[in-house]
Amino acid sequence: MTELLEDLDQKRQFNNNEAERHRRLRDELNDKTKEWVQKRDELNAKVRELVEAAAKHRENRDKLNEQVRAAKEARDKLNEQVSELNKKVMALKKDNVPQEGPSVAKLKKDLKQLEFIHMTSGDLKRDKEKALVEQMKALQIQIREREKALEANDEVRQAIAQLREAKEKAEEQHRLVSELAEAAQNEHDAMIKIYEEADKLRKEADEAQERFIETKAKADEEHRRHIDHIRQVHDYDKIITGLRQKARKARKKKDESVAMKEAEDIFDKFKKGEKLSTEDLMVLQKSGYL
Repeated sequence: MTELLEDLDQKRQFNNNEAERHRRLRDELNDKTKEWVQKRDELNAKVRELVEAAAKHRENRDKLNEQVRAAKEARDKLNEQVSELNKKVMALKKDNVPQEGPSVAKLKKDLKQLEFIHMTSGDLKRDKEKALVEQMKALQIQIREREKALEANDEVRQAIAQLREAKEKAEEQHRLVSELAEAAQNEHDAMIKIYEEADKLRKEADEAQERFIETKAKADEEHRRHIDHIRQVHDYDKIITGLRQKARKARKKKDESVAMKEAEDIFDKFKKGEKLSTEDLMVLQKSGYL
């Protein structure tokens, strides 16, 4: 019985130690799960902030794109106006061109041809190059004189002024289109950059979630093992307690049997008339003989 109880007590102690070991592992893993949850939540919060910031850039981009479309429409109308005014000026110049000599358009065409020859012919002799330059200067003078003569006409001068004003407005509108388009592109680039950063953080958050699930599963397994060993400890406690109670009852029964035998022997002495001691009388009283 003693060896059995010692064996059972050793097994109980082993399971108790294992239960404590698994409890420590479970608690450590639960602490890790809290860390992963905190990291996941922090990353998701940053992702939400970035998505909100990206949404603002997208909203700004869309507003700017609307302005770009409106500015382009205004620019196209101004370009049409410039084209119409240019046709008007050309027609007025044609109607008011001097009868003698080539037209301004013809003179400008000739000047362009000479300029092209001058730019592309790198091996011209000095005298030929000088003559070419003189020709160009002469054409430039003729063009200025004829244009001056044309602009002396009030109707032509007015049309040219209108054309210049329309060109300035068209150029200003074109600059506005470019500025708005650049601003819209900047908003778009900022939005894309933020979305890329958000995707990166979202991936990290997903990884943290996966680690949380893995760690939680391990913690649950350690808890299950802890509970299993605790149950085994309780089972060993019941068995050991039962065996000890049984041993105590057996010892008590044995003690009672021994006491009864002793009482019987003393009672036999009493019946024989032998003198009994005080202790003998107490044994007889305890056993029920007296």
